[in-house]
Amino acid sequence: MATPLRAEVVRLYKNLLYLGRDYPKGGDYFRERLRVAFTKNKSVQDPEKIKELIARGEYVARELEALYYLKKYRAMKKRYYDK
Repeated sequence: MATPLRAEVVRLYKNLLYLGRDYPKGGDYFRERLRVAFTKNKSVQDPEKIKELIARGEYVARELEALYYLKKYRAMKKRYYDK
């Protein structure tokens, strides 16, 4: 794996690991699934395929952020409104 892509992969892994702490099924569950996903694609050598996998991981990160944002919004809404 090329050095710039390796740095991106490590950054993505750390970011997902950080986001996974608040996962609804638990941080340990998310960490294990994340490790399996990264290990499964460990042998990929094609730079284009690696870029595709990085894009997929960034998509997952954005989805997790949206999930947490909605969770916080719903909690705030329950506190202030009678529904």
